[in-house]
Amino acid sequence: MSKRLDYNQIAPAGAKALGGVYGYIAQSGLPAALTELVYLRISQINNCAYCLDMHTRDLLKKGQPVEKIALVQAWAEAGGLFDERERAALAWAESVTRVADTGVPDEAYDAARAIFDERELVDLTIAIGLMNAYNRMAISFRNTPLAALQS
Repeated sequence: MSKRLDYNQIAPAGAKALGGVYGYIAQSGLPAALTELVYLRISQINNCAYCLDMHTRDLLKKGQPVEKIALVQAWAEAGGLFDERERAALAWAESVTRVADTGVPDEAYDAARAIFDERELVDLTIAIGLMNAYNRMAISFRNTPLAALQS
């Protein structure tokens, strides 16, 4: 698989705009580890190798145990490994990412709203939308994961 084009060079203003949203999320008050777990789960759903590699590395750098990272895909069956906020964020991320299938039902909203205040839920949803956009860019233009470059 070879890279199709470098969208960062072709449309730097667009890439910068996405980066601005990423910066907004970083300063939003949502815990960095929580957003990285959400980014990883979305990238798993979308099968984005580039982002899977990047967010796994970021979680390891943030001190997340490899056992927890390995079980993100099966978080609902991972017992107490994920706390209440992480489970709520991952469930919301799955529902929003699969919007065409789920329609993001009232039950999913109510469950997320029971854990997150209005601002947190809006910021989390912005983060989910952003990662879905990044996944689509990386997959469409065949960004190569760092792990593949190092092999």
